[in-house]
Amino acid sequence: MVNSTPAVDVRGLRVTRGGRPVLDGIDLVVERGSVTGLLGPSGCGKTTLLRSVVGVQRIEAGEVRVLGLPAGAPALRDRVGYVTQAPSVYADLSVLANLRYFAEVLGAPKADPERVLEEVGLREHAKDLVGQLSGGQRARVSLAAALLGAPELLVLDEPTVGLDPVLRQELWQLFHRLAAGGATLIVSSHVMDEAARCTALLLMREGRLLAHDTPQALLDATGAADIEAAFLALVAGEGAR
Repeated sequence: MVNSTPAVDVRGLRVTRGGRPVLDGIDLVVERGSVTGLLGPSGCGKTTLLRSVVGVQRIEAGEVRVLGLPAGAPALRDRVGYVTQAPSVYADLSVLANLRYFAEVLGAPKADPERVLEEVGLREHAKDLVGQLSGGQRARVSLAAALLGAPELLVLDEPTVGLDPVLRQELWQLFHRLAAGGATLIVSSHVMDEAARCTALLLMREGRLLAHDTPQALLDATGAADIEAAFLALVAGEGAR
């Protein structure tokens, strides 16, 4: 039976910092099995929104439900994978030792570390210390850790930053394979050319949601040639109101 509950359901979300709104009345629904891109300039609130979805952000108002439960509920611990912008693995352990440790914490199958190593293309670096890897490789170790246990929702904060075009393409192919297998992904980026790789887009600016639609629908609605031009058209339209 297909689960009709959205992967993420956000209603009236408001987050303030220093008395100023960081997120100002966000409403959105992320359907299961989608690869949803969260795009917008640096500082627009993308990371705060992702932290709210994962349940680690203090919110002032609104409600965030994930897989039918309140965000951050203990029952979601092994159902949601989260990759932060800064690598969240141990620099003094090898890649494989990190993954074995996190697999133990999550109660993931013993074969999972080897599986996720293959998925992120790090098998040849399994015995390398994380601290000796490049920034892009460390980011892939964090992604591998998030894939342990096959979570239903993956929340990825700028996972392709610092990667060369070939690795970026390989990761996006992986994201779509995961979605085809039933996972839901929310992937943030400030690089507008990644928008075309998504099945749905959330465009943000200054703590507000400008649009939530498919890439093609946004192009059709604005008459723009690409998503960056569509974003600019939406900003201009707001300024004209």
